[in-house]
Amino acid sequence: MSGGQTGADRSALDVAIKYNLDHGGWVPKGRKAEDGVLPSKYAMDEMETAGYPERTRQNVTDSQGTLIISYGPLTGGSKLTLGYARAMGKPSCYIDLIATEAFEAALIAQSFVLENQIRVLNVAGPRLSNFPGIYQDVKIILETMLFLLYSDSHADDFFKDCLPTGPVHEAFPLSMEDALALLKEDLPLKTKTGIARARTQDIPGLYFSLLYYLRRRLGFDSQNSILLEQCRQLLNDDAVTIEDAVMEILKQLKKSLEDQYRLRVVK
Repeated sequence: MSGGQTGADRSALDVAIKYNLDHGGWVPKGRKAEDGVLPSKYAMDEMETAGYPERTRQNVTDSQGTLIISYGPLTGGSKLTLGYARAMGKPSCYIDLIATEAFEAALIAQSFVLENQIRVLNVAGPRLSNFPGIYQDVKIILETMLFLLYSDSHADDFFKDCLPTGPVHEAFPLSMEDALALLKEDLPLKTKTGIARARTQDIPGLYFSLLYYLRRRLGFDSQNSILLEQCRQLLNDDAVTIEDAVMEILKQLKKSLEDQYRLRVVK
């Protein structure tokens, strides 16, 4: 959860949406943010007041721990967030990206979550207008943290020995429809059944297990820019990365396979 502001807050929400994780948090009355009204795709609760401090306090209250990612000494809302967490005796962690590299930051975040057994994490940090690079930095850190958390998942074991191997000779798909058709033909039955029957909350495990194969098979490692551009158009976001595109294709593949391969109750 976060406060929905541009920058660190919004990055955390977008990562949650990408990985099918529950997301939420409190926003000021009117869903106010520095870029206008927060889009409706974010499942946020609206405060009765329009002030930022009130929603900051409520997000600290309703979470089990707060992770703040910024650069240098904290100021403004980020400093206030840390003050609220300490005053309430809630677990808190501040990562200074001036002194900490991205992978190290992900390790720190992972340790913070595990050591405090946090299942509802409040993510805070500066807004985009103050630090233009904060959105992408937070995204990289949180996605790496999720990879570390899911690296030993059951899904990884399941798919380890049931993926196609060897060189790829066919032409790469240039549309979402072609990509789904190719994967359905390419993947063995066991893998397709596993994808279809996986729970929604298992999507992150599936993603990290299949990421290398999907990147390679769909030609993203060979600069398949046409398919990447179509994924950007489907998601209506020019900032979509190859990894974002792989996740969207995986979600569409799972949806397509569910009707054919999931278990049915026979009376």
